[in-house]
Amino acid sequence: MSDTTTRPVGVDIQENEQNRPVIEAIEADNPDCEVRHMPGMVRVTSPGKLVINRETVEERLGREWETHEFQLAIISYFGHIKDWDDDQILIAWDH
Repeated sequence: MSDTTTRPVGVDIQENEQNRPVIEAIEADNPDCEVRHMPGMVRVTSPGKLVINRETVEERLGREWETHEFQLAIISYFGHIKDWDDDQILIAWDH
């Protein structure tokens, strides 16, 4: 039986000016995450779960942000989308 609390999940985000505040917000809300810059993208991994909070993204963007905009930023993700509503996106493993 694997330990799902430490099995890493993550997301690959296109590296550009529009997405920088999103990446900063993810770092702020996930203190255990690791951010790795690669050509054209940023990979953010975190043990167990990764949370993207609308409010935190809006604070960094300086404008309203809807969680569906995240679809335009991501290249891929690993883990499962456990929750995706107007306020938060949660990526984690089912088991």
